[in-house]
Amino acid sequence: MLSLHFFFTKSPNMNLALQKTIAFLFLIGLGYLLRKKLPAKEQVGGIKLLILSVALPSMIFVALLNIKIELNLLYLPILALLFNFIMVISTKYMLPVFGIEKESATNRTLTMLLPSLAPGLSCFPYVLEYLGEDMFAWAALADVGNKIFVLIILYMLAMSWFYKRQPGKVSVSKNEKLKSLALSLVKEPVNMVIITALVLLSLGLNLDSLPYFLQNAAGRLSAMMTPLILLFIGLAVRVQKGQLKTILGLLVWRSGIAFVVSATLILVLPETTPVAVLLLAVAFPQSSASFWPFAHISSVSTLEKDNLPKDGHTFDRDFALAILAFSLPFSTIMILSVCSIGGLFFTSPLNLYALGFILLSCGALPFIISKLKEKSKEEKEDEAEMSVVAEKA
Repeated sequence: MLSLHFFFTKSPNMNLALQKTIAFLFLIGLGYLLRKKLPAKEQVGGIKLLILSVALPSMIFVALLNIKIELNLLYLPILALLFNFIMVISTKYMLPVFGIEKESATNRTLTMLLPSLAPGLSCFPYVLEYLGEDMFAWAALADVGNKIFVLIILYMLAMSWFYKRQPGKVSVSKNEKLKSLALSLVKEPVNMVIITALVLLSLGLNLDSLPYFLQNAAGRLSAMMTPLILLFIGLAVRVQKGQLKTILGLLVWRSGIAFVVSATLILVLPETTPVAVLLLAVAFPQSSASFWPFAHISSVSTLEKDNLPKDGHTFDRDFALAILAFSLPFSTIMILSVCSIGGLFFTSPLNLYALGFILLSCGALPFIISKLKEKSKEEKEDEAEMSVVAEKA
């Protein structure tokens, strides 16, 4: 007991971030244990509705109205958005290597999730504790670009996939689809909140400008977001045995791509760039997959209940939850390693390239080997059939 107390009090900065991570994992575990208490899908669905309609919009509203945009740092959200698109392209070409069919629900699900980032859950606590408040502010500003990607661009992508797969889609004009997409976009609580927040910001108003009761209500509702999401993941996640290898392989590969991108960014930065900035460039892209693409996936799944395409759902919602459940602890380990080891290793582009390519190989190589073995087996079977035919002839 004494040694445990010593462990959690020896280094306040490190252990505060570590204990936050343990708390996150504890909430996921608690959600898993509560499954027997909430066996009905409607009960779990009620929690999801509370997240998507109340907690998530409140958190976005508070976060947007707290943003202080500095013109000389506007390149940060642009860099984050660029990283999102690099991941989209990489995901598109790498998923077939993992044996995931191009037009499958799993492929579309991963295209939504893998390029997204959730720095609030997995990165911000460590940036604040290890790199300081200035780097935390930089990370929050960079997340604006990521928010544009996950909240708006991915929503539009999800809805466009949904409309493409609708029965009778040939008879629906492109203009009608665009109108329907725009209407769905505006009706979403999350997007309504974003529009409202942007209007207020354009008028020079922020969270402090609002009446206290609104500030207080929004703050309390947004505080529900993190625990509700983590409990929901624990309650709803379903991992099939065959999926575990694929999920871990994809997360390792995703981490490898992030290290390669970070190494390239550090190469073009001036030599006088502070170590803290370099570490932020490495830690931020290692953030876990975001919950917000899952919110879009859930919206599409709800629309499909009464109008399900013949070949199944647009997305695989259970697989999306499994990715989220494993992504958080995996990313936490990577970010904790970056921040704790620090500039001794993670500010060297050569080290980052080496680590990135090692992770890329470890993630994809087992699947490549499996494919080669299957191909070799098929060739041998073909040769055996041909020899039998030749003998008969």
